Amino acid sequence: MQGFEALSPGKTASKGAGSSELALFLDMLMAERGATANTIQAYTRDISDFLAFLASKGATARGADADHLRAYLAGLSRKGLAPTSRARKLSAIRQFFRFLLAEGLRTDDPSSAIDSPKLGRPLPKILSLAEVETLIETAKQASMTAADGAPRRRALRLYALIETLYASGLRVSELIALPRNALAADDRVLTIKGKGGRERLVPLNDAARGALAAHVAAMAEAEAAGKAVSGWLFPTGDGGQHLTRQRFGQELKGLALAANLDPARVSSHVLRHAFASHLLERGADLRTVQQLLGHADISTTQIYTHVIEERLRRLVEEHHPLAQAHLTKRR
Repeated sequence: MQGFEALSPGKTASKGAGSSELALFLDMLMAERGATANTIQAYTRDISDFLAFLASKGATARGADADHLRAYLAGLSRKGLAPTSRARKLSAIRQFFRFLLAEGLRTDDPSSAIDSPKLGRPLPKILSLAEVETLIETAKQASMTAADGAPRRRALRLYALIETLYASGLRVSELIALPRNALAADDRVLTIKGKGGRERLVPLNDAARGALAAHVAAMAEAEAAGKAVSGWLFPTGDGGQHLTRQRFGQELKGLALAANLDPARVSSHVLRHAFASHLLERGADLRTVQQLLGHADISTTQIYTHVIEERLRRLVEEHHPLAQAHLTKRR
């Protein structure tokens, strides 16, 4: 690919202090994470700018400390760089330092002591992993116990929708408008055309593939019995149109009630948020999550790191003995 060639490690390594570490980092992104040319370019820009700053202070990537990073971010702020852009750069630098630590090129990670810039945005509402599992299990059980005919097909459709949504993080508009042949080439991935006509590949886990297979088999069985053939993966009752987002929303609320969850907290967008935050909690790379979600700018994805930080803060406040003692004294 032209983009990768232009940013090959050999060419990067000739640019000065820190370039050899950056070259190794880019090699890892390409070889182990399959990063795209755009991702490589973004990391290169952000980290090269930081390395140039270090060089101006007589420091290197292997010797930089938290004070260097604070000074760099403060300089970006003075230049008027938006908090979202500063957060994106810090995210790239964090990944870089974690790589150096993992490779034994450093004995510490100075970025771990740095707080992310405050973005001034409301945190997205999400469900816990246990709540999502309860929702999915309720849908699964309903699909197994529903009466034959239309009730069973509706239950299988909803189960397939839930599993696919949580496995992929699709926007609801992308999910409900999937064509019938979306799985024809390879049922392990979906090719999605998102905002701005940008295409991306989204992998499916075994649970989603199984739910989709059962749903499609029920559709085919009904069609063989005389029901109209639909070109949509998730059609309406008569098959002429795809399921509407409003109808899907109503079914989700009903499922939430059946799962003993607050319906006000459950929506397709909340499940998309849960997909992203749960991936990040388990160590997924921010830029990988960005690609899976179809975000044009990583600053949009960055908000999920704050969800995790806020949850950890609440966890400490609620369960740490010293925090409990402090709260008791205040009362």
